[in-house]
Amino acid sequence: MTDPLTKQIIWNRLLSLVEEQAQILIRTAFSTAVREAGDLSAGIFDPSGRMIAQAVTGTPGHVNAMAKSVGSFLEVFPAQTLSEGDVLVTNDPWKGTGHLNDFTVVTPCFWKNRLVALFAATSHIADVGGLGFGADGRDVFEEGIWIPISHLFRQGKIDVTLIRLIKSNVRDPETCEGDLYSLAACNDAGVQRLHDVLKTFALDDISAIADYILAQSAIGMRTAISEVPPGQYQNTMRIDGYDEPIDLVAKVDVQSDKVTVDFAGTSGMSRFGINVPLTYAQAYASFGVRALIGGEIPNNHGSLSCIDVMAPEGCLLNAAPPAAVSARHAVGQMLPDVVMGALAKALPGRAPAEGTSCLWNPVLKSAGSHPANQFVVNPFHSGGTGARAEKDGLSATAFPSGVKNTPVEITETVAPLIIWEKEYIQDSGGAGRFRGGLGQRMIISHAEGQPFRVSKMFDRIKHAPRGRDGGKAGRAGSVSLASGPSLRGMGQDDVSAGERLVLDLPGGGGLGDPKTRDRAAVRHDLLEGYVSEPAAATEYGWQGDEDDV
Repeated sequence: MTDPLTKQIIWNRLLSLVEEQAQILIRTAFSTAVREAGDLSAGIFDPSGRMIAQAVTGTPGHVNAMAKSVGSFLEVFPAQTLSEGDVLVTNDPWKGTGHLNDFTVVTPCFWKNRLVALFAATSHIADVGGLGFGADGRDVFEEGIWIPISHLFRQGKIDVTLIRLIKSNVRDPETCEGDLYSLAACNDAGVQRLHDVLKTFALDDISAIADYILAQSAIGMRTAISEVPPGQYQNTMRIDGYDEPIDLVAKVDVQSDKVTVDFAGTSGMSRFGINVPLTYAQAYASFGVRALIGGEIPNNHGSLSCIDVMAPEGCLLNAAPPAAVSARHAVGQMLPDVVMGALAKALPGRAPAEGTSCLWNPVLKSAGSHPANQFVVNPFHSGGTGARAEKDGLSATAFPSGVKNTPVEITETVAPLIIWEKEYIQDSGGAGRFRGGLGQRMIISHAEGQPFRVSKMFDRIKHAPRGRDGGKAGRAGSVSLASGPSLRGMGQDDVSAGERLVLDLPGGGGLGDPKTRDRAAVRHDLLEGYVSEPAAATEYGWQGDEDDV
């Protein structure tokens, strides 16, 4: 099979089938985090565990961590031990995607009695027992049930004991069970579609096309790296952490065909659940590199092999078991900004300013013990992104995770909650030639005036997203009660009966000198209410009687 056109058609078919795999996962998932926010990944791997293609739908933390995790599955269950109808599963943070709430399911694909591929998918399950999704755990055993790499199905038969074990340890057993079946179903769809491809093109396997795709991806990535000035570039970022500030330190070494990211100098492990397994740190650091270098190259084993990410043992970004890791995203999602800040010194004018980066995804749940009043919901929401080269930042938009905000109607449907306000926060985007994206305010209460509980994993409250190249910082976030008291950004708190929870999400940093902002853009911001008149005058030098736009 040497015809370039045929290779391209097969490549397009592979992309199509993994995207269908992801869409089936969304359509069949029980958890709102998957169904509404798209917190998932899906991909196809060769029999040795190399990722060939990934779905566009999904998050870098899931996709890039999953790219490594399939190899871990094969270490436990080598290819020759697998049978048609087998389905494997784990939520091991160090073998999967970083915390217990993410379940990864791997399904072997057989054709003519031979293993020809593996399909993998990951999704976030709202509750896995223990203390619940949050940063309060002191070790992973407090955070929920830990499933080692195991058979979910064996030759087509469900492992009933495993399902019973999982359901007995979570607060929402039906949702958890449904999500596991959803993961298995989407992989099965991938298997069936690959059978169609093999049949259409009269192929015995996909080894030749996989080798070609991965080789070309590696060549393309090495070419993109060669266009970056070689050298070592450093950057640091300070964030809030749980109980004390955290320093994230990155040295990015660019050589002719390789990029190495070293996090030596980063703060040590935390006593709380914000530690990051190395696979998750590697996933988001690699994404930071790919955001500026070789972004048009397919994201697979070939291109990712050109990036090495390391962190010292015992570092916050290389936490060993049994460290608490439930809220690893609160730190891990900051890493693209850290890496891009270093690469900005090699590629001036291309890196965005810093944004909120980490999701503000509160876990809202019942405070009482009466069975009729039990609920748990984990809506996803986002602050502003940093201003981009030649563009403003995006308001209330998740970057780098790429997940969607959960519609308030969904949250109010699945839980006894009312969202009284959800609106942009004026003046929250950092001023600049290109303005940072705005944060958003949300006000939440129990629909029946009962108390409820919130588990918080929020950052950027004490350390706001920084601007770049003369741009100003975005506004820091805050958490409070409507009656006035401020709450900490991390940890679990009770909201008393009749009280309302107020979340002010951060805004992104600005890019470039604010005084050079296009006057029509300033006027537009004023008309839309993104910027107030006092801020326009102070930050942008706006004259109220300007009529030259």
